[in-house]
Amino acid sequence: MTQSVRDELYSQEVASPEKFKFDESVANVFEDMIQRSVPGYGMTLSLMPLIAKRYGQENSKIYDLGCSLGAGMLALHAGLLKETKIIGVDNSQSMLDRCRQNLDQSMPKATFELLHEDILETAISDASLVVMNFTLQFIAKEKRSSLLRKICDGILPGGVFLLSEKIEFSDQCIQSEMIKLYHDFKKRQGYSELEISQKRDALEDVLLPESIETHKQRLAEAGFARSETWLQCFNFVSLIAFRD
Repeated sequence: MTQSVRDELYSQEVASPEKFKFDESVANVFEDMIQRSVPGYGMTLSLMPLIAKRYGQENSKIYDLGCSLGAGMLALHAGLLKETKIIGVDNSQSMLDRCRQNLDQSMPKATFELLHEDILETAISDASLVVMNFTLQFIAKEKRSSLLRKICDGILPGGVFLLSEKIEFSDQCIQSEMIKLYHDFKKRQGYSELEISQKRDALEDVLLPESIETHKQRLAEAGFARSETWLQCFNFVSLIAFRD
């Protein structure tokens, strides 16, 4: 991976933080940001090769929708035993530029393709595995069902879909306690109260979490036969959905 720069984007107090977007400034610190902001992120990546090994089908495609710097693509590649093509999609050119640098260092170019486009417009076909790591939460809620239906329709029988998301809880007491634990986690990672507060303001109305129950219901309605949580840490969760 390209050299990590420490995330200090919200360390200076401003009257009103700009809305969060995946621009050059975020791409520059993203590796450090996601490691320090998403509990369980490292474990998610460490277990993805096992899933790729089991479900990656020969001569199929694997998609990482919202591939950012390519960490997920590298994790998937590490587990593949069969001839497959990994396709990374992101609407941020700044992210893709760094992603290509990272992949060129570690993956043969013939095994991957990068697409600069909105994942709502991405065609999904002949896929044995589709991954969305902390991406759906940035899609407008009214557009999520049609996106998941398109993904399900593009997955081959026996294929799977991995969905990792920040979630909310219907029980408000649980929601409150999980947020407290999450903020404690971020403080332990070196973020100040100011940084936590200002980033929260920047993400308001940009990152839109939903409950596990809502995600599972939407996956079922999209056509997946079954889905289940395979990893959870506080208010971050990874689901696996199966295509019969």
